Amino acid sequence: MDFAYSPRVEALRQQLNDFMERYIVPRIGQWHREVQAGQYPVSFMDDLKALARSEGLWNLFLPALGEDEPGTRLSNLEYAPLAEIMGRVGWASEVFNCNAPDTGNMELLHLFATEQQREQWLVPLLAGEIRSAFAMTEPDVPSSDASNIQTLIQHDGDHYVLNGRKWFITNASHPNCKLLIVMGKSDPQGEAHRQQSMILVPFDTPGVELLRNIPVLNHVSPEGHSELLLCNVRVPVSNLLGREGDGFMMAQARLGPGRIHHCMRAIGMAELALQLMLERCQERKVFGRYLSQYANLGDRIAESRIAIEQARLLVLKTAWMIDTVGAKAAAREIAMIKALVPRMQAEVVDRAMQAFGAMGLTPDTPLADLYTVARALRFADGPDEVHLRSVARLELAASQERRGATAAWLTPPH
Repeated sequence: MDFAYSPRVEALRQQLNDFMERYIVPRIGQWHREVQAGQYPVSFMDDLKALARSEGLWNLFLPALGEDEPGTRLSNLEYAPLAEIMGRVGWASEVFNCNAPDTGNMELLHLFATEQQREQWLVPLLAGEIRSAFAMTEPDVPSSDASNIQTLIQHDGDHYVLNGRKWFITNASHPNCKLLIVMGKSDPQGEAHRQQSMILVPFDTPGVELLRNIPVLNHVSPEGHSELLLCNVRVPVSNLLGREGDGFMMAQARLGPGRIHHCMRAIGMAELALQLMLERCQERKVFGRYLSQYANLGDRIAESRIAIEQARLLVLKTAWMIDTVGAKAAAREIAMIKALVPRMQAEVVDRAMQAFGAMGLTPDTPLADLYTVARALRFADGPDEVHLRSVARLELAASQERRGATAAWLTPPH
């Protein structure tokens, strides 16, 4: 395993850093002002997207990107340091068309869409012309186990009819969200992992109702983590993604890369929090001494650096494994980073907030937003408990193959 950045990736990192410093960071204040004034999408987003695409900083997340498709094809390992840089500003990924959940939806369409579906939905998504949402989680069941999904998909002649309620559907409140990929049950009596299917639902289909944009820790995202009602939503059978019964399998294919992308961005957020803490500790005096001169603050700085480096290495290893042996074989590592990285991010951000004092709780720094994201990530794409259980199950299964091999270590001396 060699995680050194290649010359190509190093050049892209420098180019992306320059773009961020020149065009994105100076607009952070303007972004907040426009969103607070009710203007969303913000006025400058299309211009930045056009500039990013012209510079080749576009669709960097898709290893299977075709030669005839817009963007720069990178492996997961190559993409990781770039996603980290984008992650430092919450809305930056959209500038480069690397924003969730569109990335996962584009991967699904890339893998399973028909030619007509690709032309209708994948092409405009790759061009950054529309946004999309992935409608899986539901309020009435533990949706971390996709076999619990209750939304019904019923075959009715040349159509499917959908009925159900979805929530925490990211992007669903975005004005440019044109597509829902809805996961529901098409065969409730079938084998547990063959009951589910995915349907492409244009957002303007009659019966699709946006109920609310759910605040997360009292923070409202303009793109939305929204609740939707699907009431007798009728779509043609040609809107089926993949085959009936493939929904669970496709969800697993989507979640692997999606989870690692979250973790890549979270590393960037933690890195930003540490850099802010370092600045604060060297400019703020308390009782006649700089914060950096107090041992407990020094310990927090060191612990944060250690935690970030450990997490980054595990994320890079996971990216390398997905590239070399596939997401299924990397299931343990994907589960480990999803359980580890958001908690690491929250701890680092919490230390930074403490260094800033009450200011760390205010919108005067990005720390409150970074903390909110970290806490929410402990539920996104499955709660910690699910991933910890997956790691434990895989460890126990592997131990069965060598069970008894360590018995000699337990033999007392004679």
